[in-house]
Amino acid sequence: MDEVSPTVIAERVVEAILAQKLAPGERLGEQALAGNFGVSRTMVREALMKLQARGFVEVQSKRGWYVVQPSAEEARDAFAARRIVEAGILAEAGRPLQAATRRLRRHIADEQRAIDGADAATRAFLLADFHVCLAEQMGHRLLVDVLRDLTARTTLAATLYQSRHDAGQSCAEHGAIVDALEAGDTARARALMLAHIGNVEQALDVEPMAPEADAPARLRATLAPLGVARPPRPMPDGAKSGP
Repeated sequence: MDEVSPTVIAERVVEAILAQKLAPGERLGEQALAGNFGVSRTMVREALMKLQARGFVEVQSKRGWYVVQPSAEEARDAFAARRIVEAGILAEAGRPLQAATRRLRRHIADEQRAIDGADAATRAFLLADFHVCLAEQMGHRLLVDVLRDLTARTTLAATLYQSRHDAGQSCAEHGAIVDALEAGDTARARALMLAHIGNVEQALDVEPMAPEADAPARLRATLAPLGVARPPRPMPDGAKSGP
């Protein structure tokens, strides 16, 4: 396990958002977080300030820290930003990307196993993480963190506005994108990616769900590490190191 630091705490919170374990509007008590990670409240506060700078949490006077609840406009902005970034990631010369597609196929197989199983958190995380994995495998390392944060923002929107987009449909759409990449048809991969992001956005409900009640025990369970193996991912042959 990584040594606990403000960065580790912040990334655990983002992981919980991607896994839809942490809901918009949920309270993040400093004392509960400090006890959960076995650290001081000062370290927790530093982690929360990092998350605030990234737009994931907000502090309310005399009430504490809360996961943000994106407005409908903010949700649209996040989806629009993802379309720009992910279309750019796929704007490559048409060529087969064997190493990248092999890794992406393994990721999709993990998605399908999670869908077939009962672990909703792992399923949600893997479906979101596909997009981060794609950026890594296409060689755009400078965009990985950007895309992770954008994906977390759209995940918050999907959680808040009760997305009706089916997990099986998402997995199938991911597979079609990889099929196009495997054939060297990046134009089709871009078109499929834009359609996929649009499908997720269109499935949002305009009525947000109410945040769950604050509960330290729930927070401990929410921030427990996911059982998802994240081995170092080798860069594919000929991949670019940045835009």
